[in-house]
This record gives sequence, structure tokens and C-alpha cells, in this order.
Amino acid sequence: MFVIEDELKKLPTTPGVYMHKDSLGEIIYVGKAINLRNRVRSYFRDTARHDPKVRAMVANIAEFDYIKCATEMEALILECNLIKKYLPKYNILLKDDKSYPFIEITVSEEFPRVLKTRQLKRGQNRYFGPYTDGTAVWQMIRMIGDMYPLKRCKTQRFPENARPCLNYFIGKCKGVCIGAVDREEYAAMIGEITDILEGRDAKLIKALETRMNEAAEELNYEEAATCRDYIRSLRSLGETQRAMMQADRDIDILIPLRTERNTMVSQYRVRDGKLIGREVIHMNDSGAESAEELIPAFIKQVYTESIRLPREVLLANHVPDEALLTELLNRINADNAASGTDTAHKTKITVPERGEKRAVLELAKADSLELVKSLDERAEREASRRNALRDRMTELILEAAAADGITVVPIEEGDDREYRVEAYDISNTNGVDTVAAMVVYEGRKPLRNDYRKFKVKTAEGDDYGSLQEVLYRRLKRAKAGDAGFDRYPDVFFIDGGLGQVHAVKKVVDAFRVPIPVVGLAKDDAHRTRAAVFSDGHELPLAGDKLLYSYAGNIQEEVHRFAITYHRSLRGNRVTRSALEEIPGIGPARRRELLAHFKSVEAIKHATYEELLAVPGMNRKAAESIMNYFQERKSST
Repeated sequence: MFVIEDELKKLPTTPGVYMHKDSLGEIIYVGKAINLRNRVRSYFRDTARHDPKVRAMVANIAEFDYIKCATEMEALILECNLIKKYLPKYNILLKDDKSYPFIEITVSEEFPRVLKTRQLKRGQNRYFGPYTDGTAVWQMIRMIGDMYPLKRCKTQRFPENARPCLNYFIGKCKGVCIGAVDREEYAAMIGEITDILEGRDAKLIKALETRMNEAAEELNYEEAATCRDYIRSLRSLGETQRAMMQADRDIDILIPLRTERNTMVSQYRVRDGKLIGREVIHMNDSGAESAEELIPAFIKQVYTESIRLPREVLLANHVPDEALLTELLNRINADNAASGTDTAHKTKITVPERGEKRAVLELAKADSLELVKSLDERAEREASRRNALRDRMTELILEAAAADGITVVPIEEGDDREYRVEAYDISNTNGVDTVAAMVVYEGRKPLRNDYRKFKVKTAEGDDYGSLQEVLYRRLKRAKAGDAGFDRYPDVFFIDGGLGQVHAVKKVVDAFRVPIPVVGLAKDDAHRTRAAVFSDGHELPLAGDKLLYSYAGNIQEEVHRFAITYHRSLRGNRVTRSALEEIPGIGPARRRELLAHFKSVEAIKHATYEELLAVPGMNRKAAESIMNYFQERKSST
């Protein structure tokens, strides 16, 4: 039995990390301490003087654990890692556990590309971000693609007789595949793109203005208009609350904000003296006493994942452990420099009292106040839409349940839970390669980690039988305790009409799960027309904008997911069948060939020497591949 008073006496007086646990053994708080004994004891002394958050936490502490560290810095780093691992209830946490998108320049390639990514490969390529607005990332990449004819395909080696793709003929690619690229010119384009992403776009805008004026004088109005549009795009990226400073600066400004509905940190980026962007990171503060407590949490959880840190962080007020946080930032800088993702430099935390730094800080604070107003208004609108959709879904689910002869409990008013929807669709080509897709939504949010794909095994070519097989497999795995299927939905959406609904309902009834089934029928234009219930009656959706849009979006998403899986499966089958016909090429060699060349088309155009370079290949096998594709070419 864990006796808190006895265990407190055993605590060491060294630095370390402590973990408070509840009666179920769940970690509810992680903290660091210079002196573990003094820090942990403080929670159980004079509890009436603690703030409400701490009192609530202490009331739930059943036991605690700790890890000794040699230094306070070691404790800080361990605290960061444990918070990310356990997401304790009473720690300040990032509200979202998703990874944020970056813009990647693939400098590890001979001719780099510009991509959106969520996976960082340290020491290989250059990354810019992270960004919380994924749409803005796509817009930026699209603009770069319009401005610069960069290589767009993944292929790194091209055969001598390669033919350029459509991008070359429409001026969207310089023609790397046919050797039509000047390396210095290409490198210069990458350099300009890097300047844009780092906020250094003044020189580029000036050059575009010169080109625009020259084109206008030569009556080349099409090129002049293109330059004008580029200039507008560049300025639109950087003119949102842009500020200028006298000297070049590389600064982040962090403003903690709290409202009735939102807790966040607003991060402003100053590059080359310009305030070029703002990111808003929503937090869950679990009742933090002051907004300034959010800043250390932000630094520990956001900056520790960054591949490039600013040289200075401006704050409106001093925060706890400021010196220790500065040391942490410089350790991150050292790691990034060692991995090649950033140059070696120091980062300092500053609370400016006067001068241009104070001025830009005040600008950021003023902008944040406006941001709070807009976010609250947006939150009110979102809450209104969410409640309206939930009301309509309640009516739909109750109507479907009545048709199915089952009883369901709707979400009560004041409950924050959203209805969970599972939608299914079948895809095949003339009854071949039949697959099914399952997508999951909670409210309007797609839960992509919960999406599932099924390859139909027993009912190819039969839509009704395919649906029954897939729902049977899904519910059987749930009944067996499979963690990937253990959460039941509030309703099943099935792509199709009354026949599909009846087919699925038989399986659902056999498992005796009280989940209503709704069919989504389409009109002649392939748009969602009506919700179909098992007793045969329909609910027209065209007149109900909310349900029409919601059901239509889900139906399109499950259709997209099914089609994508079907095409990949069909493509793999075609690939396998092509290679399987080549004498002397067995499963092991097929795997090595595809791993090396990535596609059958690349294998087809490979030279004899390139084929021999593949692990496991010999002269006879390479000749067999060359002869096979040569014979096919001559026969067509």
C-alpha cells in the first residue's frame, strides 16, 4: 500500500522529475524540481493556499513516482519528453496532437523539388515551418509552382531516350528528364524560393517590377500581367500586419492569450527585420493560474520539435525558469547545427522595455487583441453550426432507429460529445479487384486514423454481398476486442439505396448491436439525393442544406477513399502480372527490381548495366528482362 506521508520521507534532495498518479495508476501530472523532496512535499502542505487547479489535482493524487537526474537541465529535458508521452491531465498541453505541415526543399536531390510534408528527415533536406494553416501551405506551394518551372516528378534517374511529360510542354518544368536544364539557373531558382520562404522577398519583388515594366514597354502585356500577379501574391503573403525594424532581425514574439473559449499562444515571426507571419497554437491549459504559464509549455513542446530557432524570443513579461529555458533553446540549436538543419547560433529570451523591439512587441500585442475578438466570434459561429448539425443528426438517427425497430439514446443538451458516423462504399472494375472503404467522422471532423480498407474475399462483383462481408468482418473484430474496431458508431451511412440498407441491416441485426443504418441515395447527376431508411421511406436532403452538405461530403470522402484503394490494388496487380511473365524473374528479384527502380516503366527503360546493378541480378536475368520488353515493343 502506498502511504504518501511515508513515501515523502524517502524522496531524495537531488534534481529530478516527479509524476503524480491517480487511483487507477494513470499519470495526471509531470513536473521537474531542483530538489525533489522539497518540491513534492509542497503539494501536500498548506493545501488551502493552493490555487484551484492544484487543489483539484492534489485531491486526485493516490501515489507518485520520480526519476532522479544529475542536473536541472536533464530534468527539464526529461519533463518535456514525459509530458509528450503521457499527456497528463493537469499539465499544460498542446490542444492538438497532430503534426504540423512544413514546406520541404529536397536539397538532397540533384534537382530539388518543393513539397508539403509532415515528416522531417533531419540532415537531408531544408524545411520551413511548422505552419498551423495547411491551406496556406498549399497556396504557397502552388504560387511557387506557377512562378518557377521546377522538377515535379520523384524520378531521380532517367533513361537516355526519356520523353518529357506534359509539364515540360506547358512550361511548368525545365525538362530535367531530357537534360535541358542549366544547373546554375536551376540553383538560382531554388535560391530565390528559399529567400521567399525566409521572408527575404524585397529583391525578388523589385526584379519582378523591372521585368513587368520592360514587358509593358515592349507591349508584351501577357508577361507583364503575369509579373504583376506574382508581385501581388508575394505581397499578400507578407503584408498581414507587417512591421519593419531598422536592422536585420531574426526574432519570434510569443503572446499568451486566454478568452472564455480559447487558450492559445500567438507566435509572430520577424525575419530580416520584417514581421512576416503569425501562427496561432491552441493550448489546453487545464486551469493555468496565469497566461504567462503558457509560454514555458509552448517552448518545451513546440520549440523542442523545431529544426530552426530564432536568435531571439521577445516576451511581454518574464516567465518562470527563464534562464533554464534559454539553456534548453541553445541545446536545441546545438543539436540542429550538428544535424545540418540550421547554422550554429544562440537564442536569447528578452523582455524589451523600450526601443524598436518594444514597438514591434506592442504591435504584436495589439494584433493579438484583435485576433482574440475574431476567434471568439468565430468560435460562437462554429458552436452554432455544431449545435445545429447535432440537432439535425439527432432527428435523422432517431428516425432511422424507429425504422429499424431499435432504441437509441441521443446526445443530451450540454454534452460536448459529437455523433460518430461510419460510412461505407464498394469499388471494383467489372467485378474484379473489389474493395470496400470505411471512413469515420465525429461531427464534421474526419478521423483519418480510424479509416479502414477492406479487400473483398468472398463476394466479388456483388455489391450487396460485399457490404455484408465487410460489415460482418468489422463487427466480428469489434466483438473479438480488436482495438482498431472497438469503438462503435452512432449510425452507419451506406452508399446506396434500400437494397444496400437491407443487406447491411441483416448483419447488424445478427450481431445485435443497436446501431441504425441509413442509405445515401444519389440522383442522376451523382449527387446525394435522399437518406433511405430500412422501412422504405426516404428523407429528401436537397431542401435541408445542413444535412445535404454533411451527408454529401461524407459520401464523397468514402467514395474517394474507396476509389484510391481500388486503383492502387489494380495497379499493383498489373505491375505484378507484367514482371511475373518474365522468365527467370522470381519473387525475390521482382521485389529488388521494384525497390531499385520504383516502377515497371523505369525497369522497361533501364540499360543492361543498370539492371546488373540491382542486388541479386545476373547477366542471364538482365538479358531476360531486356529481351522481354524488346519483344513486347516490337509486337505493338
